[in-house]
Amino acid sequence: MSSASFFTRRSVVFTFATLACLLWGSAYPSIKSGYALLHIASSDIPAKMLFAGWRFLFAGLLLLVFAFIGGRSLRFRSIRELGEICLLGLTQTSLQYVFFYIGLAFTTGVKGSIMNATGTFFSVLLAHFIYHNDKLSVSRITGCLIGFAGVMVVNFDRELLDFQFNLAGDGCVILAAFILSVASIYGKKISQHIDSVVLTGYQLGIGGGALLIGGWLSGGELESFSPAALALMAYMVLLSSVAFALWTILLKYNRVGMVTVFNFLIPVSGVALSALFLGESIMEWKNLVALVLVCVGIWQVTREPASGKQA
Repeated sequence: MSSASFFTRRSVVFTFATLACLLWGSAYPSIKSGYALLHIASSDIPAKMLFAGWRFLFAGLLLLVFAFIGGRSLRFRSIRELGEICLLGLTQTSLQYVFFYIGLAFTTGVKGSIMNATGTFFSVLLAHFIYHNDKLSVSRITGCLIGFAGVMVVNFDRELLDFQFNLAGDGCVILAAFILSVASIYGKKISQHIDSVVLTGYQLGIGGGALLIGGWLSGGELESFSPAALALMAYMVLLSSVAFALWTILLKYNRVGMVTVFNFLIPVSGVALSALFLGESIMEWKNLVALVLVCVGIWQVTREPASGKQA
């Protein structure tokens, strides 16, 4: 069985996409727990960049070691290919996570996981203008409106008298989601001629290295890692390498709409795990309503049957 036919099987897409989204959902409480364990203040952006940089650098190296052991070539075929990978790493990892880590420091894990779901709608809108077989429809437009309604709901206070949108927190999370959507589509394009695991390893490593350099140059410092902090970092390295590798492979062989249907699991698992490990409340009516609207919106925009490789 060829790789293309294997990774387009619905059972395989379901299993791998679900695992990737569950791992990404666990990143919300993991990041906020990391801030607490390393005593990183909300305003300490350089330290956040170091924290993210180490995570992605080691995640990239882990994937490259795995690729080398598996017999994959790690050589670049041209300067152009190297430039494409560097651009992907600097956008999908470095730039995206600068905004994501900053945003999560100024909002809750529950709210951040819901706000980040806007990335699904950005992907659907962008795919309309890029791919001839992923056009917008009434169903998809309706889904986008429902999903964004969920994002609006989560920003109102309990009395619906005040729209509480934090630009430093919520705004940065949404911007990170948009950057990820753009970079993921670009990554899909170059993954057609680069091995997916190697591509993911390099882009994570390059992006992580850029974050480290930025953090160091801006004076960032991290306190000594405790056993708990080291264990958390090891888990985050693993979740990054596995989730990004699986997602890159699935996007390579499937339409954007077919894969992104599983994104509803990210806000669901992010909300649940944030409540479980951070003690954040999920029983406020606005959180529950917003979560339902976001999930319904994502299902609506991606429910149309799709199969085969995207053009």
